[in-house]
Amino acid sequence: MRVITNTVKCTLILGILLVLPILASAQESHIGKLSGHPGAGRELYFRYCWGCHGFRGDGNGENAPYLNPTPRNFVAATFKCRSTVTGTLPTDQDLYNSIGRGFNTTNMPSWIELTDQNRADLVAFIKTFSPRWKTEKAGVPITVPPETKVSVESIKHGQELFQKLECWKCHGQEGRGDGPSASTLTDSNDQPIRPYNFAVGSRFKCGATNEDVYKIFITGVDGTPMPSFADVIKPDEAWDLVHYLRTLQVTRKSPELAIWQSTEEGAKIVASTRSSGTPTGSGVR
Repeated sequence: MRVITNTVKCTLILGILLVLPILASAQESHIGKLSGHPGAGRELYFRYCWGCHGFRGDGNGENAPYLNPTPRNFVAATFKCRSTVTGTLPTDQDLYNSIGRGFNTTNMPSWIELTDQNRADLVAFIKTFSPRWKTEKAGVPITVPPETKVSVESIKHGQELFQKLECWKCHGQEGRGDGPSASTLTDSNDQPIRPYNFAVGSRFKCGATNEDVYKIFITGVDGTPMPSFADVIKPDEAWDLVHYLRTLQVTRKSPELAIWQSTEEGAKIVASTRSSGTPTGSGVR
């Protein structure tokens, strides 16, 4: 029975490969000195990716019903992690980075074991699924200014902004992803989505560095309730928010957490929120 099933699958894949259009060089990817080609990327996609993302790249692979959150729909071309402003297409470099990094708290693993050329080819093929790549250009990457100095003042201002911008409504007062609105949130596929839990995370969905967090504030996370704050806060304020959010990651050593704990207020807050027991923070205080 297994042989028959595998034969059917192989036949289906071969049929899809024969009828899928091979787009010309307009759908190539360009990452640094690398040029990715959709033909080579197609072979990689149907070896590694179709089971989740589907034959047509619409996120309806055979594994999709068992995954939460659901796989990315490449036809819609709505991407969470970008260096470009909200609503615009990501750069080839953005997609390349996502494939190599994977997505924390999802079933999308890191594909860093693939060669640089493999990942560039995959990017080129992924772009063939959506007509947006034929009619739109990738957005212009935002400019990330130099990070401001980490200080108690910066952290406290970030704390004030966290309240003023009502980040706590989704992320919770302690940043555990349990705010009053958390249970009502859905993504662009009408699937329930949980806000990020800072207390247990060592990295974010779109990266691990302070610059990555800054980009999230300015670009937003398309396809989710996380908006862009580009028109709401100034660059220095965005850095203040970054510094404050780092203090919510109470299980991760960081310069921000060390500075915050050096103050009486910060030490008291960290001590009251830090949990022991399980990695999810559900253990005994």
